[in-house]
Amino acid sequence: MSHSTLSQPAFAEIGDDEIEKIRAFNRFYTNRIGVLDRAFMDTPYTLTEARVIYELAAHGTTSASHLTEELSLDPAYLSRLLKSFTDAGLLETTRDPADGRGRLLQLTLRGRGVATDLAQRSRQRIAALLEPISENDRCDLGAAMASVQTLLSGGKSAAASLTIRPHRIGDMGMVISSQAKAYAETYGWNGEYEALVAEICAAFIRNFDPAREHCWIAERNGTFLGSIFLVKGSSEGTAKLRLLHIDSAARGQGLGSRLVTECINFAKSAGYRRLELWTNDILVSARRIYIAAGFTLENEETHHSFGKDLTGQIWALDLTAATSGDALSA
Repeated sequence: MSHSTLSQPAFAEIGDDEIEKIRAFNRFYTNRIGVLDRAFMDTPYTLTEARVIYELAAHGTTSASHLTEELSLDPAYLSRLLKSFTDAGLLETTRDPADGRGRLLQLTLRGRGVATDLAQRSRQRIAALLEPISENDRCDLGAAMASVQTLLSGGKSAAASLTIRPHRIGDMGMVISSQAKAYAETYGWNGEYEALVAEICAAFIRNFDPAREHCWIAERNGTFLGSIFLVKGSSEGTAKLRLLHIDSAARGQGLGSRLVTECINFAKSAGYRRLELWTNDILVSARRIYIAAGFTLENEETHHSFGKDLTGQIWALDLTAATSGDALSA
């Protein structure tokens, strides 16, 4: 059976357009960052040689077999490359104490100097690429690259880690949009809820007191996953927890509990004695989080809002109690 016949089934369900888009991007990006130049970043090294030097610097001490596996290089080619590094005074080998026949590789002082120079040149080149791009577009670019890395590595990329950060310009729009869409799709709430969220976000921005108020944004690879707010209450010593929401793609991973814990800890550090919130009884998952954190139901009342008949509830947490939030922070 011919090679082309063997290979064909693997491509059968992949559209030509998808393949050509990736090929076009590969041509664009490799040309853009200069990896095809014989003198990589104006140095005497090729891209492959620079990658080997980088790996040697990153690992400190490693073996040829590890480099072969890590970089998917032909062993004979790597052996010749390492010999050239040794001859140039960039590399030295020592006996592996765990294997008398094995050899460990490490850069010499000169080799570490070359690695440092390559890293600096790489950072400068990337900085030059990013310099004309706006901050928001740089964030989008980084998120897109992280998504590519995650998808092509089967979702196992370290870049896929969850982050929780303070709000920044543009976040309120995401909060309003994500919550309005989610509650409309899940509960059939109308535009009144979107207006309410927009009013809360606008008031937060206009009156923001960083010493007493905070917003937490959860994201993965730049993709918005959820949020929570802490704002001043109507009475002295009381704060309000507002707009807790987790995207459906991130539920069941403990993110809601993490955000509530952040909120409780900040409220304590800001000197509040009481933390309260308003919710509706149909938001069962959120209520479970509040109960686990130590909140107690103080009042409930039926109302007609967002196009639905609902039962609103007020929950409160005594922040002076030593055990408040312990269940979530454990």
